[in-house]
Amino acid sequence: MGTKTFAVIAVLIAFARTGAAQPPRPADSLRTVTLAVSEYNRLIDLARQPAQGPSLPPVPAVLSSADLRVRVDRETARGVFNLAGDVLRDGFSRVTLLSGATLVGASAAGQPLPLVAEGGGHVAVLPGPGPFSLALEWGAPLVFSPGRASFTLPVPPSGTARATFDLPGEQADVRLSAGLITRRSTAGGRTIVEATLDPGGPTQVSWSMRDSAPVAAAREARTLADVYTLVTLDDSDVRMVTLVDLTVVQGEPRTTALRLPAGYEVTSVSGSTVESSDTRDGTLTLTLSDPSARRHQILVSLERPHAGGSFSLDTAVPALVDAGRERGEIAIEGVGTLELAAEEREGMHRIDVKELNAALQSLSALPILSAFRYQRGAGAAPAVKLDVKRFADAGVLAAVAERAYATTLVTSEGRALTEITLWIQNRAQPFLKVMLPEGATIASVEIDGQPAKPVSGPDGTRVPLLRPGFRPKGQYTVSFVYLHAGTRFARKGDLQMTLPQMDIPVGIVEWETFVPGNYSVRATGGNVIDARTALAASLEKNAEEAAQVATYRVSGSAGVAGGAGVGGGVLNSAIGAEAHQIRGRVVDPGGSVLPGVTVALASGGARRSAVTRADGSFVFSGVPSGPVTLTAELMGFFPQSMSFVATDAAQQVTFVLPLAGVSEALTVSGQSPKVDDSKTPVEPPQNIINLQRRAAGVLPVRIDVPRAGTSHRFIRPLVVDQETTVTMRYKRR
Repeated sequence: MGTKTFAVIAVLIAFARTGAAQPPRPADSLRTVTLAVSEYNRLIDLARQPAQGPSLPPVPAVLSSADLRVRVDRETARGVFNLAGDVLRDGFSRVTLLSGATLVGASAAGQPLPLVAEGGGHVAVLPGPGPFSLALEWGAPLVFSPGRASFTLPVPPSGTARATFDLPGEQADVRLSAGLITRRSTAGGRTIVEATLDPGGPTQVSWSMRDSAPVAAAREARTLADVYTLVTLDDSDVRMVTLVDLTVVQGEPRTTALRLPAGYEVTSVSGSTVESSDTRDGTLTLTLSDPSARRHQILVSLERPHAGGSFSLDTAVPALVDAGRERGEIAIEGVGTLELAAEEREGMHRIDVKELNAALQSLSALPILSAFRYQRGAGAAPAVKLDVKRFADAGVLAAVAERAYATTLVTSEGRALTEITLWIQNRAQPFLKVMLPEGATIASVEIDGQPAKPVSGPDGTRVPLLRPGFRPKGQYTVSFVYLHAGTRFARKGDLQMTLPQMDIPVGIVEWETFVPGNYSVRATGGNVIDARTALAASLEKNAEEAAQVATYRVSGSAGVAGGAGVGGGVLNSAIGAEAHQIRGRVVDPGGSVLPGVTVALASGGARRSAVTRADGSFVFSGVPSGPVTLTAELMGFFPQSMSFVATDAAQQVTFVLPLAGVSEALTVSGQSPKVDDSKTPVEPPQNIINLQRRAAGVLPVRIDVPRAGTSHRFIRPLVVDQETTVTMRYKRR
């Protein structure tokens, strides 16, 4: 085929491509294109190739500029790097910012910027495409050499890097290991240097220290310390509170360290100049917020457990690691009742607790048991060795009865009616636990003369010791009456009598029992003492005083002989008392005071009386001069009297009241007859015998125990939560 043939075919193809989309043109608009075969093949190959997209940037992001501002103070250099650049690709790209730097913080547009540590550098992940602006806070320590100071500045890999340095001192000889200083100025004792740096590598900045403040920072720090330690021995742990008073005599220490005793855990660290603390390998490192301060006070609390009870403790106390001189004091206190043996160590000596530092004494909340003072030598660690013996805590008596007086009436049918009166000193105990004999019931209760109701419990009966609105400040009386149905009397046999067990200590129990008069009775056992035996012993003991019956000694009164009173009383001058005053005291044969004794004074036809207080004392004021007679009376004791001449001076008397014998004549009221062992005893009335039948619960009125029959008296000293018993053998007359 020739050239013409190919031309015709090309025209036909062109017409076929355009004919379907465009209307036919007139014949005069048709054109003919002539192509070589090679060009035609090239066009066909190009038409077969796929379309190409847009080209990508060669790097994901670039740093265009870095502006650095650095300020040097004391021992550190700190600054801010302001970086600007562009992210060139879509999505998130990794941008390397700095290498070999210590960053304090990073932010972008005022928001925190997270960074990734990679290969010794800091990498940021930023979205794109678009520009970015970052701020990096940087810091580095200073390196000091003779006459110069320096630091190493990392330079970001940016297009340009400019820096401004604010250095201490004027006319400082500033040098850069890489870069060019463009401007230098001084103002206010500081040097301002502007420079252009080589991007992507570290630059060392150094300057002369001739006029520089860091000269003092380069000096070795020297300190003196006073260490005050309080050791508290608790039930289950040992606590230490250490007050460190640190005085800086040279340099500006940024940190200080405490060597801790083994086995202790740090519970708290405080101090106005303490910035932070770190415990590692038995050493507490403290970072100080103000190194230029000349004095630092630090309070450290430690704690460690122990096995409890009695134990031995060999423990050191906290000590400064680098103090030039350290003095200290150790105070030891304990919780509870314990006995402490503390051993002195080398360089340590015992002191009086009053010599302790006032700050250490203020830390103590308990009595200080032992105290030491020491001065630590080189390499020595202050320590104490303690042997602790702990005693069980003893309960505190909330109430105590100085005296109890019991009266029991027993009928021939075996019924018993008992009244117990207690003279009580009470701080806060609300109830008295009473273990009554089996089958016994309480009939009435009185508190300081006012009726009250008992409370029944599974482990005994509770007699109230207080009532609403009644808070006694001194001694007062509590009495209760209980009924007990026993075994009917036979012709002869044994009678077992028991007073209830009470849960407060009683100084002395006096017990008077009345049994039917038609029975002869004698005591054969029990834990009581017969009153006759006690009376005989007391009379023998006081025979010397009883022999001086009619002689008195009045100090400062001429013509009056001295001696003992008629009733066992002694008269003396009352030192420090008022004129025309008679003071007195009433005691029993054993020397114990007797409260509630009625003392009558007869003088010049006039008569007045007083009642002894809880301490057994009484007083009469305004007594005219002349003969006077004093009489002291108390149920269960022989009444005593004394007569003497009262003077203008104050006088002091003492009565000794012996216990009354069983043949003592008693005056009773109602249907109770006079008690006299020489006469035929009288049976109690029927209303007493049937009292238990009529008493349902607590009676609203007081029940008095009649004194009918033959009286037997017993005493028992110091009764503590125990029953008082007596066994008597009886026989019908």
